[in-house]
Amino acid sequence: MSDLTGFDYPGRMERARATMAERGIDALLLSVGAGLPYLTGYRATPMERLTMAVVPARGEPVLAVPELEAPRVVPRPGVFSLRPWGETEDPVGIVAGLLGGARSVAVGDSTWARFVLGLQARRPEIGFEPAGPLMTRLRLRKEPSEIERLRRAGAAADRVALRLREERFAGRTERELARLVAEMTVEEGHESAAFTIVASGPNGASPHHEPGGRVVTAGDAVVVDFGGSVDGYHSDTTRCFHVGPPPAAFLEAYEVVRRAQEVGVTAVAPGVAAEEIDRATRAVIDDAGYGDFFIHRTGHGIGLEVHEEPYLVAGNDLALGAGMAFSIEPGIYLPGEFGIRIEDIVVVGDTGAERLNQSPRDLGIVG
Repeated sequence: MSDLTGFDYPGRMERARATMAERGIDALLLSVGAGLPYLTGYRATPMERLTMAVVPARGEPVLAVPELEAPRVVPRPGVFSLRPWGETEDPVGIVAGLLGGARSVAVGDSTWARFVLGLQARRPEIGFEPAGPLMTRLRLRKEPSEIERLRRAGAAADRVALRLREERFAGRTERELARLVAEMTVEEGHESAAFTIVASGPNGASPHHEPGGRVVTAGDAVVVDFGGSVDGYHSDTTRCFHVGPPPAAFLEAYEVVRRAQEVGVTAVAPGVAAEEIDRATRAVIDDAGYGDFFIHRTGHGIGLEVHEEPYLVAGNDLALGAGMAFSIEPGIYLPGEFGIRIEDIVVVGDTGAERLNQSPRDLGIVG
């Protein structure tokens, strides 16, 4: 289980309630997803049995959990009380009762529909709304202790990236290489491997390719994107490799992505709009003639989740601020040929970006 100790949970709860008051929200409901561990230190198991924190604007928050899950909960007096429920009890009814006279309730974005619909049926007089905007405001700027965990996660990912430069790729399937990367991810200090993408040759043109049985051969470009968690906070890194000497056309495209990524990192500063980072990286790729082949946003926030706010994408005018953490990962994807992506996690400092990944960004030549 992730170590989520060492945070000021009473302070977080106080800030949550202050934000609720500003927004006229009578109660906050958090189940699966990152909002619950952020406020309570407990991460719900995604399952058919309901776990839900009920945070009223006034009064003691209550964490309703299946009785068999209660031993996993770290007690936090002054933050919440525990309400285990038995197998023959109705958890939706319990939560509906805990809402008291609430009229406006914010529900965690990842809460299962079956539970939200059940609550709406039980309490039709309540107006339910997504808790996303409220929780984003609380979680957007990382605390120093959160950033330190992200640094450790980034350093662990760097050690994996360095080891991969010494590995033999040719003759192995994507699935075999993905298994190796996942093992390294844990060996180098992560609690678990959250995801592993190994995309070789033409498969590299699919940014979220699922590693399969394709055997990597000489002349292949290989995109490796992986991450895991360290004490609940995530890494996410992409590095590219080539089996044997790469052709000039590939090196040209690779240099475009490398420059675009560097420009994106350099553009980060407090007060700069999130969309401006996307615009900066995209301009480099557009000018080189590859604009049609950069098919995703420049980056995403990271923390308790691999993907969270802020998103670096056109239309997001959010002003970046100190403590925000996100990826910068431009790419070029040529269908039927290859893909290229370079990804680092950065944190906004007082004047610019701090890279949390220091492993080499030049192309890794492997056997």
